[in-house]
Amino acid sequence: MRHDVDTALLRTFVTLAETGSFSRTGGLIGRSQSAVSGQVAKLEGLFGRRLIDRDTRNVALTVEGERLLVHARQMIAAADAMLARFQAEEVEGEVRFGSPEDFTSAYLPEILGAFATAHERVELHVSCDLTLPLIAAFGEGALDLIIIKQDPAARMAGAVPLWRERLVWVAAPALALALGEAAGRGRPLPLVLSPAPCVYRSRATLALDRAHVAWTGVFTSPSFAGCAAAVRAGLGFAVMPRAMVPAGLVALEGLGWPDLAEAELCMLAAARPAPAVAALARFIGEEVQRRRGE
Repeated sequence: MRHDVDTALLRTFVTLAETGSFSRTGGLIGRSQSAVSGQVAKLEGLFGRRLIDRDTRNVALTVEGERLLVHARQMIAAADAMLARFQAEEVEGEVRFGSPEDFTSAYLPEILGAFATAHERVELHVSCDLTLPLIAAFGEGALDLIIIKQDPAARMAGAVPLWRERLVWVAAPALALALGEAAGRGRPLPLVLSPAPCVYRSRATLALDRAHVAWTGVFTSPSFAGCAAAVRAGLGFAVMPRAMVPAGLVALEGLGWPDLAEAELCMLAAARPAPAVAALARFIGEEVQRRRGE
C-alpha cells in the first residue's frame, strides 16, 4: 500500500535538521517539543528508518536522515512553487535584490526559486554582500530590495523585521572547552570575525568584554563561508545564528560561554516599490512567516 508524505512533517524535519533542537523547532513551528518528536516519529515509521540520533544535548541526522533531507527540501520547494504559481498575481519587471551571504545560502534559494516559478515574467538579479554595502547600494538606487542584519534596538528607519536570530558561539570540536583554558592561562580568546561594523561581531566582542574575557581577532573575512572554514580549521571561535551552524562545527551551548543578544533580519524596500519589487517583498515575508509557523 502506497502512503502519501505530508509536507507538514517534512517541514518539521527540515527545521529540526537546521536548528538541531526540539525546543527551538517547536518554537519556530508553533508546536510543543513532544509534538515535534511525534511528527519525526511518524516520518520514521513511514519510511521504516531511523532519521535522527538524539542525546541530552544534541540532535544529529543519521545517514538516512541526511538522504531524506535532500528529498524533503526538494518536495517542499516544489509544493511552494506550485502553490505560489496558482495564487500569484500577474506582474512583470526587473528586481535587483541584495542579501547577506549566509541568509542567501541557507534560505533564499528555495524562496527565490518558488517566486521565479510563480512569476515567470519577473527578471531577478541577486547580489550578496555585507549589510553596510547593501544599504549603500540601496541608497544609491542600485538595489530595489535588500535583506539586512540589524540590532533590534537600533533598527534602520523603514526596515521591516522578518525574524530574530538566536546567536551561538561555535568552534571546531577540539576547541569546544578552550574558553576556560585560554582564560586560565591568561591568553586572549582567538576570534574569527566579519569586518566591522557587523552585528554578529559586536555581539561577540561585547559579550566577552562584559564577561571580562580578553580576546583577539585572528581571522577576518566578509564571507560567511570563509569564516566557517577558518573555524573548522581550528583558528578560533565565532558567533553564528543557531539555525545556520555548518556541519563540522559545534554550537557551544550550556558550557559557560557568555550569553549573546539576538540579532534581527530585516527587509528594506522603497516607500513606493514597483509592482514586481512589492510582489517579491510580500512573497519573502509570507514565506518566512509560514516557515516559522507565525
